[in-house]
Amino acid sequence: MATTLNALARKSEDAPLEDNISRPETEELVPSRYALRIGEIDVLVVSDGVLPLPTSTLATNADPADRAAWFQAMFLPKDAFDWPLNVLVLRSGERTILVDAGLGGEFPGFPRAGQFPQRLAAAGIDLASVTDVVLTHMHMDHVGGLLVEGMRDRLREGLRIHVAAAEVDFWASPDFSHTTMPSPVPPVLRSVALRFLEVYGSQLRTFAEEVEVIPGVTVLRTGGHTPGHSIVRVTAGDERLTFAGDAIFPVGFDHPDWHNGFEHDPEESVRVRVRLLQEAAATGELLVATHLPFPSVGRVAANGDAFRWVAAFWDY
Repeated sequence: MATTLNALARKSEDAPLEDNISRPETEELVPSRYALRIGEIDVLVVSDGVLPLPTSTLATNADPADRAAWFQAMFLPKDAFDWPLNVLVLRSGERTILVDAGLGGEFPGFPRAGQFPQRLAAAGIDLASVTDVVLTHMHMDHVGGLLVEGMRDRLREGLRIHVAAAEVDFWASPDFSHTTMPSPVPPVLRSVALRFLEVYGSQLRTFAEEVEVIPGVTVLRTGGHTPGHSIVRVTAGDERLTFAGDAIFPVGFDHPDWHNGFEHDPEESVRVRVRLLQEAAATGELLVATHLPFPSVGRVAANGDAFRWVAAFWDY
């Protein structure tokens, strides 16, 4: 009993980021951030909101009846669903790392998305404290938040933005021939990516396949979703958390072979997804992804030729 109480006391003393920051008042009635710790690295999952999209984009190569049956079994609408948007904040020592930046205001008709700037503020995180940004890729719902008016002026001058070189090269002349997106989306994706490169090009730190941003935080290029799509691994001893970006979607556990309409190389995306899910099932690591329902923290179990999502119990 004494050992248990001592362990609890140590846990309180080593409280994660959420417990060591100020808590400005907020009018939100539902949580929009969730804190945990991997070793000495604080991890904060922040919801950028939700983005409504047609259900067809989640499984473009599936039989429509099979797709409809999956949505019905998940108690989701058959025509459109709310696509969650999650970003990460990592803190270790003097370094604060933002992983992706949400949608921003690129689609002002979607007021429930683009929430990350005010939600970071509600968590007591000053944008000027961010030392590094990691981009899993350069789709607008991952870089748009950095293009919000006045955003660059709030960031430190020496900010480092880490992104795969293949991603930067791709957006010079992007290929949408294998995607199945709503028709207005491709030109907006390209214009946002090019504007981002124009605004932040001098601050980019590109890498080929892998880069360690700080000890315990590594970015690895997977390709598939986009040529430079990357994941982020947070490790400490035998603890590990993987932020999978857009490699994994809610339907991907039951049907990892179903293509997403936003994947620029659907076949490679399937191989990447299966490999990541197999690895997560083998290691028992925590998994977070951009478009899994907030807070998107859980584990993966093998389920025959498919997989099963095991949501983590909230620690509060």
